Amino acid sequence: MLKNLLPSKPGTEPLAEALKACKSHFVWAAVFSALVNLLYLTPTLYMMQVYDRVVPTGGILTLTLITIVAVLALAALAGLDWLRGRLMLRAGLRLDRMLSGKVLQRVMDLQAKSPNTQALREFDNVRGAIGGQGMLALFDAPWTPIYLLCCFLLHPAIGVLTLIGGITLFTLAWLNERDTRPRLNKAIQSQNSAYAAQEGIAGQAEVVRALGMRQSSIARQVEQRRHATAAQADAQLAGGRYSGAIKFLRLVMQSAALGLAAYLAVKGDISQGSIIASSVLLSRAVAPVELLVGVWPSLVQAVTSWKTLTELFSGTAAVERERTALPDPKGRLQVEGVSVKFPDTENPQLRSVAFVLKPGETLGVVGASGSGKTTLARVIAGALKPQAGAIRLDGAEYEAREGDELARWIGYLPQVPSLFAGSIKDNISRFATATGVDQETADRSAVKAAMQAGAHDLILRLPQGYDTMLGPFGQGLSAGQAQRVALARALYNEPVLLVLDEPNSNLDQEGEAALMQAILGAAARGAAVVIIAHRAGVLARVDRLLMMRDGMVQMEGPREEVLEKMRAAAPRAPGQPGPAPAQPQAQQQAPARVAGPAAQPPRNSQ
Repeated sequence: MLKNLLPSKPGTEPLAEALKACKSHFVWAAVFSALVNLLYLTPTLYMMQVYDRVVPTGGILTLTLITIVAVLALAALAGLDWLRGRLMLRAGLRLDRMLSGKVLQRVMDLQAKSPNTQALREFDNVRGAIGGQGMLALFDAPWTPIYLLCCFLLHPAIGVLTLIGGITLFTLAWLNERDTRPRLNKAIQSQNSAYAAQEGIAGQAEVVRALGMRQSSIARQVEQRRHATAAQADAQLAGGRYSGAIKFLRLVMQSAALGLAAYLAVKGDISQGSIIASSVLLSRAVAPVELLVGVWPSLVQAVTSWKTLTELFSGTAAVERERTALPDPKGRLQVEGVSVKFPDTENPQLRSVAFVLKPGETLGVVGASGSGKTTLARVIAGALKPQAGAIRLDGAEYEAREGDELARWIGYLPQVPSLFAGSIKDNISRFATATGVDQETADRSAVKAAMQAGAHDLILRLPQGYDTMLGPFGQGLSAGQAQRVALARALYNEPVLLVLDEPNSNLDQEGEAALMQAILGAAARGAAVVIIAHRAGVLARVDRLLMMRDGMVQMEGPREEVLEKMRAAAPRAPGQPGPAPAQPQAQQQAPARVAGPAAQPPRNSQ
């Protein structure tokens, strides 16, 4: 069984290793299950001895001795049953220790084309099935033939009755599996979709309330939940019919075994003690089948979840591959023919984008809304993988470095600050202490980054300074404060590449001045800086400009050259002989955009 579940696709090695690490738990659980099932014969043997030896002879001493032996055997049975249950629980805990972090890591590496936010829930389904009654039922099932053999030893007629009943029960169990599997899969998919929709609405609760979408959102969620519960009820009702039929058949068979054994005893073919023993043996022979039918939904769900995890790990095989340690980069950025197309969209967001940025250079990216600026920023920051082309840092493709190692050299400020629940200090330091970084080192680096971002004084004016606790999505700060803290986070540990997506969208004049100083300071120490902006103030001192349209680079080069080309390409004003003075694309936009509260969750902008 374990061998059949071992995944063999590239990237699934952690799953296989975790199962192999639990092999000893499974082996010992199987051994204990064998002993438990042998000891389950104790009541049968005890009754046979009582009726065949004690009652006819009146042997009290014999009764006392066999009673002591039976009690000890039953105590051993209870202890072994507890031990095997504890072993399977420990196996589930070991799987959790070995895989929970890796599952989260793989989910983090997924791209928009294959989201799977339910992966940890799928893993919990597997862990719950291993630590529950389902696995124990599987360990007990192979012992059904042993009990059947014991029934034949009592009398062939009793054995035939048990065999016919067992075959009937197995047939019902097979029909149950065939009938309920598609229903269970449908129920699982409906539940996952409903949970994902609920999480999405909860993450945008403020927008839902502000737009008056509460009732419509609730109606949609109730409808999705209705479909999910209906599918689950359908699966349970289908399984319930078979469970009821199996229970009825088992009771009829036990009664039939008693009647048949009594008839055989009257004829003198078996002893009186065998009458009760036949019923007990038959019950034990069919008990694993009945238990399997009861736990079958959880086992099917666990197998489906395991397949989902296997697909997740095989689809993110590059996460844990071994990489050669590379020297520290200097900040030379090369974008080579990068193309991106999101699922379910007609046109690509980026088309063969290419440019080079040297260490210490600053690049401003301008263009109309929907031109692909934010998508380009996400790709350069390493947050999104392109379908075609390559991004290189000092000549090495991004994939040549492990994700966190690459991010160490990149500072990223997204459109929405995207702060997390925790202290401001932890947000700036990217929660470095959770990975073993010394607290004092993290504190010093966080304060240094805040100073470089011009946010140090702002943070000190907060009630608890750097120790001020924020709620989910950075609740507790204004939009402008959150953006300046996020800028400090981008500057943490002095990255060699800085990617700023509309970094001044929520800033006042003081904040914009601090931002400009931070950009110039990063460039002065040799960092390459990419700035996506609608407001022209932050682009006044960039070295180069890149203009985008429809996902393609329309113009790119030194700032003054690009501005001259933009002026030449601008339409002539009526009555003027020459080209009308034109402003950069960034200046043609509204002077500022009113941002939502800092607690707003990230939006999927292009």
